[in-house]
Amino acid sequence: MLPPVRIPRTAMVLAAGLGLRMRPLTLDRPKPLIPVLGKPMLDHALDRLAEAGVETAVVNNHYLGGMIEAHLAGRAAPVIVHSPESVILETGGGVKKALPLLGGAPVYTVNADILWLDGPVPALRRLARQWDPETMDALLLLMATTKSVGYEGRGDYHMDPLGGLTRRAERELAPFVFAGVQIVKPELFADATPDGAFSTNLIWDRAQEAGRLFGLAHDGLWFHIGTPDGLREAEDLLAIGGVRAVAH
Repeated sequence: MLPPVRIPRTAMVLAAGLGLRMRPLTLDRPKPLIPVLGKPMLDHALDRLAEAGVETAVVNNHYLGGMIEAHLAGRAAPVIVHSPESVILETGGGVKKALPLLGGAPVYTVNADILWLDGPVPALRRLARQWDPETMDALLLLMATTKSVGYEGRGDYHMDPLGGLTRRAERELAPFVFAGVQIVKPELFADATPDGAFSTNLIWDRAQEAGRLFGLAHDGLWFHIGTPDGLREAEDLLAIGGVRAVAH
């Protein structure tokens, strides 16, 4: 019999970005509130978390943060806790600021400006099933660069047969890109990180050095929505593919 899957009860949703590349769409709204198939990207992420069984979502905000707080005022699940940032703290600094709200158990972190479609088993549940706190400090959901929609970068990581990750070298190509979702131990952000703004890459590099950074390849669709053109491409492909159910 398989052991029970322990879904993290808390998630950190990163919604504090400036969305500069999405202008002019972000001139009057934060990027996470831009709709895809009629529903804001932030709601897509929160709906996935609610479906997985996450009870509390800590949502940070900065640019036009009041709009995010007002938009989420009526949401029942997951329970929303806001973490406003007077200055932008980047991904790592945002998590560190929110540590008093996150608790000590492993949490999901989810970028609020991505869109993914699950394969046969929901990605959040697959991560929880794969998570092993005895051997892992962070478990990243990865997407094959060749299957990513709208992504044109060099990739982020190489992955060995056991899921261990190695960051690509400069000017090198890597087969996987971080898909914006992970399970991570909050204590990694506490004492060994700088105050103020810093990237989660610092956390991942230290976990890699310790042999405790792992990945899981996503088996569904993943859309990198970084520009207005990327948004149009994603919506066109979703409509053509007949998967409007993502907007349920």
